[in-house]
Amino acid sequence: MSLRRLALLPGVLALSACEGGFQSPLAPAGEQAASIHSLFWLMMAVCGFMYLLVLAGLGIGLLRARRRRSETGEPSINPADRGLTRGLVAWAALIVVGLTVLITGSFLVERTIAGARSRDALEVRVTGHQWWWRIQYRDPATGAWIETANELHLPLGQTTRVALGSSDVIHSFWVPNIAQKLDLIPGRINRVDLTPTRAGWFRGQCAEFCGVQHAHMALDVKVDTPEEFARWLAGQRRPATPPADPAAARGLQLVTRGQCAMCHAIRGTQAVGRAGPDLTHFGGRRSVAAGTLTMSRGAVQGWVTQPQAVKPGTMMPPVALSPADADAVSRYLMDLK
Repeated sequence: MSLRRLALLPGVLALSACEGGFQSPLAPAGEQAASIHSLFWLMMAVCGFMYLLVLAGLGIGLLRARRRRSETGEPSINPADRGLTRGLVAWAALIVVGLTVLITGSFLVERTIAGARSRDALEVRVTGHQWWWRIQYRDPATGAWIETANELHLPLGQTTRVALGSSDVIHSFWVPNIAQKLDLIPGRINRVDLTPTRAGWFRGQCAEFCGVQHAHMALDVKVDTPEEFARWLAGQRRPATPPADPAAARGLQLVTRGQCAMCHAIRGTQAVGRAGPDLTHFGGRRSVAAGTLTMSRGAVQGWVTQPQAVKPGTMMPPVALSPADADAVSRYLMDLK
C-alpha cells in the first residue's frame, strides 16, 4: 500500500462510521432497529475493550522481553512466573464475563423484538420476485387484500406484521433503518414486525444474491403519520381512474388490450395479468423497475420499449411500439395515481 493510500485510510474509516442516511442501521427509525443498534454498540464496547487489553498485554510483553534481553543478553520467560499465572486466570475470567454480557444483551434484544408479536398489527404480505417486490395490504375496513409493488408504506408508531414469501429463489428483506434482515424462502412464510418511530423515506434492499439483477431489487419505504397512511390506503383501494387526456386514453387501449395486459393488472380495466407488478396506481410511485430508474415519462418509455437495455436479464420482454404509441403509454401509466 502506498503512503498516499495509507494517509487516506483514517478518513475512509471516519466516513464509514458516520451515523445517518436513509439506508443505515446506524440511524434507527424503528423499535426493532433501535434494539439491534443498542446491541451493536454493546458488542463494540465489549470487543473494543478486549482488543485494547490485547494490545496492552502485547505491549507489556514486548517491553518485558526487551528489558530482560538488555539485562541477560537473551530473552527469557519463566513458566513459574506467578504474575503470568494470575494474569492468565484474570484473562480467562474476563472472557467469561464479556461473553456473558454479550449473551445477556442478545437475549434481551431478541425478547424485545419478539414482544411485538403479541400486539395487534396491520397485515402485509411481501413476495419476492426476480427482481421486484409484490406487496399486499389487508384492508382493515373490508378484510380484502390491496396490491401494489416496490413501495412499502407503513403507519408511524404502529406495528406492521409482514409475511415474507418468495415465488422463485431465496431473497432477503432488509430495511436497515427500521428492522432486522429476514430471508424470503420458496415454500415457506417468515414473519417480521416493523414498528417505525420516525416518519420519512427509507430504502430497503434484497440482501441475498438472487441473480444477475440482485443489485437492482430495491424497495422504497415510506413511513406516514396514521392519518396520511389511512388516506394513502384509501387511495390504493380505489380502481384506476379513466383518463381524460386523448393521448392517455390511447395509452389505456394499448396497455389493457395489448401485450401489457398479459402480465399486469390494472383494477377497473380489462388488464388482469398476474406475472408482473400491479399497475393500478403505478404513476404515484417514486421509481421504475424496483428502484432502477427515477419515475418520469422518459424512464417509463425506456423501460416499456427496451427493458433489457435498462435492466439486463429482467423477465419483462420488450414491447414493440411506435414513438407516438410509446408516448401515449407513458402518459397513461404516469396518470395512474
